[in-house]
Amino acid sequence: MKKFTAVILSIFLTMSIFAGCAKKESSAANSNGKTKKKYIISTDATYAPFEYEENGKYVGIDIDLLDAIAKLEGFEYELKPMNFKGIIPALQAGQIDGAIAGMSITDERKKVLDMSEGYYESGLALVVKEGNNTIKSLEDLKGKTFAVKKGTAGAKFAEDNKEKLGVTIKYFDNTPSMFQEVKNGNADATLEDYPVIAYMIKVDPNSGLQIAGEKLTKNYYGFAVKKGQNKELLDAFNRGLKKLKENGEYDRIIAKYIKK
Repeated sequence: MKKFTAVILSIFLTMSIFAGCAKKESSAANSNGKTKKKYIISTDATYAPFEYEENGKYVGIDIDLLDAIAKLEGFEYELKPMNFKGIIPALQAGQIDGAIAGMSITDERKKVLDMSEGYYESGLALVVKEGNNTIKSLEDLKGKTFAVKKGTAGAKFAEDNKEKLGVTIKYFDNTPSMFQEVKNGNADATLEDYPVIAYMIKVDPNSGLQIAGEKLTKNYYGFAVKKGQNKELLDAFNRGLKKLKENGEYDRIIAKYIKK
């Protein structure tokens, strides 16, 4: 009996030693400074030059900024491309942790989202079919038809001016379809963020589109998280953005895609 008890005691002691070693290794792994927080961050991958797919890889201003900030602030992320109209619902449902998608900072969005400091100054441009010189301002759009992408600042602007101008609004899920409606002559104009349409026309001489007049508005893009959630991620983005502007990397990223 004593021998049996001794054997059992020996087994327990051995198990305790191994358990202690495992716990010590786990603690070391968590305290060696290499463990990083990982976030799921969404984008709209059809919005050049801010995010788009090229040679099977996602590139653009937003992607480069996010990558640089993640390295500076020591976090990892999984990029989750999705349709723009689904990004805010996904944030609210907790399906994603953050979003960077050329998203304008607006009072309406700030009711349901926490947004970063503005990382790029943008503004809405009026876009018409190439060769259409009859439309140069909003006043020329009375009784006309707008093509807009759902959930965007352009759609909101069209809705706000719908009664004043008596316009018809056609909604689309993505930017290419919206542009195609104007090129086909099925809509008189669309509204798009100035840097996006300026970039597209520059890289594609056969775009079939042109900018009409000056920018209609001025606004800023921001990184977004669910309201009251992921403050740590939002703070890291703001800190990283400030560092990028101070060390010159921000200007280098912008210049890579938009020539001044």
